[in-house]
Amino acid sequence: MLEAILIFIGLAILFGLLLGYASIRFQIEGNPVADQIDKILPQTQCGQCGYPGCRPYADALAEGGSEVNLCIPGGNEVMLQISEITGLEPKEMDEVVDDNKPKELAHINEDLCIGCTLCIRECPVDAILGATKLMHTVIEKECTGCEKCVPVCPVDCIDMQPVPLTMRNWKWPEPGVYPLAASKTEGDAA
Repeated sequence: MLEAILIFIGLAILFGLLLGYASIRFQIEGNPVADQIDKILPQTQCGQCGYPGCRPYADALAEGGSEVNLCIPGGNEVMLQISEITGLEPKEMDEVVDDNKPKELAHINEDLCIGCTLCIRECPVDAILGATKLMHTVIEKECTGCEKCVPVCPVDCIDMQPVPLTMRNWKWPEPGVYPLAASKTEGDAA
């Protein structure tokens, strides 16, 4: 019995050393530019850029095979950072995300759902749960609000609903110029 345990321990150590050596010896280096771009992308994996996720888009940018203005959720800020990293010219965003627009999540009217699975196939983050000819539902924690499932639904049972305001997702409003303060400064100057 003791011999068997010692043999297994010896084999475990031997295989561990072999695997450690192989991971160092045969390590594949990634593209450091693609890694840097991938870190600044929002990681929503929404596919709005035309790529299946943020990493494939970062790889295409690093190889020079894509435009810098395709990340809609990242907006102008991410586009400018990408253009700095890649040395490509900044471009106008094709679509502009309204920062004041509240985040919306997909909601499926389960009474109307026919279970066609078109929305499941279209969802880039697998946030829709269901099966063929059965009702579907949205996993709210996984939904990115990309709206890709809405146009493919043949019975229009999917709509986008704003996320309810709670203490966890409430944000301070941006400071601005208030009309009363502006009128006082004009009156003081005269």
